[in-house]
Amino acid sequence: MFSLRKIATPTLATLLLAALPAFALEAAGTTTKDQPAKAPAAQEQSAKEQPKTSPGDPMARVNGTVITRQELDRAVKVMLAQNQVQQPLPPELLQQAQDAALEQLTSAELLYQEAAKLEIKDLEKQITDKVALNRAKFSSDADFEKALKGVDMTPKDMREFTRKDIIISNFIEKQYADKMTVSDAEAQKFYDDNLEKYFKKPESARASHILIGLDEKASPEERKKAKEKAEALLKRVKAGEDFAALAKSDSTCPSASQGGDLGSFSRGQMVPAFENATFALKKGEVSGVVETQFGYHIIKLTEKQEATSEKFADVKAKISEFLKREKTQNAVVELVAKLKTKANIEKM
Repeated sequence: MFSLRKIATPTLATLLLAALPAFALEAAGTTTKDQPAKAPAAQEQSAKEQPKTSPGDPMARVNGTVITRQELDRAVKVMLAQNQVQQPLPPELLQQAQDAALEQLTSAELLYQEAAKLEIKDLEKQITDKVALNRAKFSSDADFEKALKGVDMTPKDMREFTRKDIIISNFIEKQYADKMTVSDAEAQKFYDDNLEKYFKKPESARASHILIGLDEKASPEERKKAKEKAEALLKRVKAGEDFAALAKSDSTCPSASQGGDLGSFSRGQMVPAFENATFALKKGEVSGVVETQFGYHIIKLTEKQEATSEKFADVKAKISEFLKREKTQNAVVELVAKLKTKANIEKM
């Protein structure tokens, strides 16, 4: 039940490197697949709104290292695709996106400059292997090249970004992640503080129903007839006729084809009158005639699961892993903030 994905904060690569290979390619694949018609229009509109610039134009210098217009545009494209932002953006929102991307690229460059001080054995081999791993996610070279073009990357760019990724990841692991510890008390506190949010599985039920549906504008006479039909069907159920067979022959709900089976649901997923009647039943019991805005229901409870909680012992390792990642991320963010106070940063 408990998953780190439910509580995961943005990864360090996402936070600090807006255009790392895996991140960029995944975003490019999403853009190409899900929005084939919108991407060219968005690019054309953005081009109209932006003053003419050259890809090599400097947008910032970080201790003398230039961040170019091309790098910034690429980072913005990846960031918007990753967050599924509809394009084109109004000029003021586009400016905000550019400012955010430039801040990310600046932070990434500062971290890279610091991380590059650590030597890495077999760096070139690691780069080659990771590029090959990213390539393996695509069915053909053509698809791989298409994804690269989707974020304005060349194979050379891919290799350079992979280099930065490996160098920064190595630095973070050795300087921070490997040294982080989480005490049992910290893990227990997180569990206690988030018990309701992450570790509880609510009460659930599985039920079938027979519905005699009604239009909202039904007349009193129509309502009377529908209720009488439901009451007559209830008598037949209580007399021993097969519930599923009656649902198939008489229910107006699409679930009739499945014998009225609605599958499993937890509290809050059904309208109150239906929910209250269902959860008041015991397994195998059939309700009386229940009225909702949809008409008149006869409900049969087929399964019921009480609310449960995952035990601390079962999720302790995952909690500790998450908290270590969180501590590591916070430490890196603090480092970048310190590096900024000492750096020579010029924004154009």
